[in-house]
Amino acid sequence: MNTLLIANRGEIALRVMRTAQRLGWGCVAIHTDLDADAPHVRAADRAVRVESYLDIDEVVAAARGTGAGFVHPGYGFLSERAPFARALAEAGITLVGPSAEVMDAMGRKDAAREVAVAAGVPVVPSYAITGPDAADPASFAYPVLVKAAAGGGGKGMRVVRSAGDYDESFAAAQREARSSFGDDTILVEKYVESGRHIEVQVMGDTHGTVLHFFERDCSTQRRHQKVLEEAPAPTISDEQRAAITSSAVALARQCGYTGAGTVEFLLDNATGEFYFLEMNTRLQVEHPVTEEVVRVDGGRVDLVELQLLVATGEPLPMTQDAITLDGHAIEARVYAEDSFHGFLPQAGRTSIVRWGSGDGVRVDHALEPEQVVSTSYDPMLGKVIAWAPTRDGAVDVLADALGETAILGITTNTGFLRALVASGEFRGATIDTAWLDRHDVPAPDPTLARVFAAWTEVLLDTMPTPGSTPRPWRADGWRMGADPAPDTVVLGPDLVVVDRHRGQVTHDGTTHDVRLVSAADHTVHLLVDGRDEHAVLNVQRDSVDVVHRGQRWAWERPDPFGDHAHAAGDGTLLAPMPGTVLAANVTEGQVVAEGETLGVMEAMKMELALKAPFAGTVTTVGATTGDLVKLGAVLFVVEPSDD
Repeated sequence: MNTLLIANRGEIALRVMRTAQRLGWGCVAIHTDLDADAPHVRAADRAVRVESYLDIDEVVAAARGTGAGFVHPGYGFLSERAPFARALAEAGITLVGPSAEVMDAMGRKDAAREVAVAAGVPVVPSYAITGPDAADPASFAYPVLVKAAAGGGGKGMRVVRSAGDYDESFAAAQREARSSFGDDTILVEKYVESGRHIEVQVMGDTHGTVLHFFERDCSTQRRHQKVLEEAPAPTISDEQRAAITSSAVALARQCGYTGAGTVEFLLDNATGEFYFLEMNTRLQVEHPVTEEVVRVDGGRVDLVELQLLVATGEPLPMTQDAITLDGHAIEARVYAEDSFHGFLPQAGRTSIVRWGSGDGVRVDHALEPEQVVSTSYDPMLGKVIAWAPTRDGAVDVLADALGETAILGITTNTGFLRALVASGEFRGATIDTAWLDRHDVPAPDPTLARVFAAWTEVLLDTMPTPGSTPRPWRADGWRMGADPAPDTVVLGPDLVVVDRHRGQVTHDGTTHDVRLVSAADHTVHLLVDGRDEHAVLNVQRDSVDVVHRGQRWAWERPDPFGDHAHAAGDGTLLAPMPGTVLAANVTEGQVVAEGETLGVMEAMKMELALKAPFAGTVTTVGATTGDLVKLGAVLFVVEPSDD
């Protein structure tokens, strides 16, 4: 029996294990102390503690100690680190992926450009910024894109629109690249204002065969981070598809690629030309959409199975002609973030976790009820994938699945994803790579969630016990000689009147007719103004948590007799997310101008500047550089100046 160590965590570790165990492989998980009881640890045949998922020596030692002859790196972490591939090779362990030499060639954007040029693949026009041929930034044709040569994922990347902004943007990209990849080499390229991100799934074996499994469209991005991915690409012609897929295969052959990889291109909407961007030398987060639409001799494809086959030295068991497309698939990445308040990362403990299901729905996740979501790892919680015979059908299936997804206890982007998928722009496939940076997705209206919260609170307070009847001193609105009295529910700052006898809920002068259909297992079905609606709720003595159509709302239920602290004033800057203070730029007593940066904090790879809301004097500095702070911690207080 082959033994496979999965050098990753979360949903990708579980996804790799499912295939490996189906094939009869033994599986070894690694974990840190935070993940000691994580789902991927429980699913494995063996588990080994490591101090860090990024420690090459520890991971190699874990593989050797458990007799694992193969290591699957998943994505992220060590998946594209050439030193890791070399360390495994030196230990006599097979990496389920390409060689260290290929990672060196394709893992860096600058080296990958040279390989693409040698393979005859078009590349984005670029500017020399070092050496004797270096160009003066004042001579660039703006806008340009500055980006890290050593990594991806949108890290170390900035769009620069004028020569005046170049130096600051370059320095910021360089700083982020150094922090994320340990290498601050920067490339400067032409920026395509309106483009589509098209990527091709390739697979190569050790016998010289390279095949493509068609393309994906990942144009729906925010700040170069993918949000939605789909296959096949909805806006390219058959001629463009043939040109892009053949270019991807040529590039993979040029570098002697083995295993699963993705070749990424930018398609210029203005000209129809496409350019090579980079190659990801690993399995992609969005590989499920390819698996859902690609057929090999009429059957489904399992990319992890093909990876393991190639790693054992077997040839790919199909020809290019046998690989076809069937239907359309779309994937949505569910993150712990507040999409309607600056996309700030979220952390905390889940209470209820329910994922969408049904025909055509696939969910890859490793999230459980009562699970702590920390800022120590990437905020992605799972992926919801929908398949249907047509793209419109896949849009409908995905919107329904996201509407059924309910994660309570922490805020996620599920409601945002549902609104985005249901938008006319996405359905019409008009979204380009910068669309989300130029447009806001309208925030959902909390009205119906508020109705559910108030109605359910009253329902729970007045629910009779078996055999009981209305009587005095019960919270059921009983009145002698009159209909039951309405109840007033306090939800944070809101007062909501619930009249169960008349079937009405009133808030801020607006009344809704409400009829209860059913209530069980935290799920409540109501008819609200004649419309069938449902929500998942967790009602506690001091709070109520509601997810309606994927969007979470949480309200406090204050004790009117309790002691309430004063709210922070406009000059108080609280930590908007749990994380690390990168810089505290001011001291107590310092005079600051409006908009001056007081400090910088980071969480989940996101950097946030904290700026003075007005001119004044700093009276409190609540943290120093390097401090770990909780959500809501007081970081700075500014007293306004007299004038």
